[in-house]
Amino acid sequence: MAADTITSPGPDARFLVAHPAHFIALGFGSGLARKAPGTFGTLAAFPLYWALAQILPPLAIAYLAIPLFFLGVWACDVTGRDLGVQDHGAMVWDEIVAFLPLLAVSSADIRLQLVAFALFRLFDIWKPPPIRELERRVKGGMGVMLDDVFAAFYAYIAFAIFIVVVYKVFGYAG
Repeated sequence: MAADTITSPGPDARFLVAHPAHFIALGFGSGLARKAPGTFGTLAAFPLYWALAQILPPLAIAYLAIPLFFLGVWACDVTGRDLGVQDHGAMVWDEIVAFLPLLAVSSADIRLQLVAFALFRLFDIWKPPPIRELERRVKGGMGVMLDDVFAAFYAYIAFAIFIVVVYKVFGYAG
């Protein structure tokens, strides 16, 4: 979360519906959570994924994240300008979009989805290199969206290692 997020006023329900970009960037309202909006934003990806999974295969949902990413660049850019803060903590579309492909690869097993959730939140909060540097250098909607893609990449690598260890080493069969 950017340092200027702490001092800026938080958006409210009126702001949420004032512009379609706000509704998207604030994760359908999940970003309005007073505490841990990024976690609530990531949680909002679950019902979105489950709804999409009724009509699309997992690989299609993972690829759907690409146009949703660019939608987020626009929405976060507009919302950041309107809030006066480039990367306000209430903007959680980046968490939703970055987490969708992880949900897609974690299968329909809720336990694996929860492992993917925990890993994504860990890397999104921790921000190992080069995530913090990206956050500083890349501004606007692209900067908001890009750091979470990198966090998702780290989470994917950790998730793959987890799968290998649990399934291959320990012989877990469900």
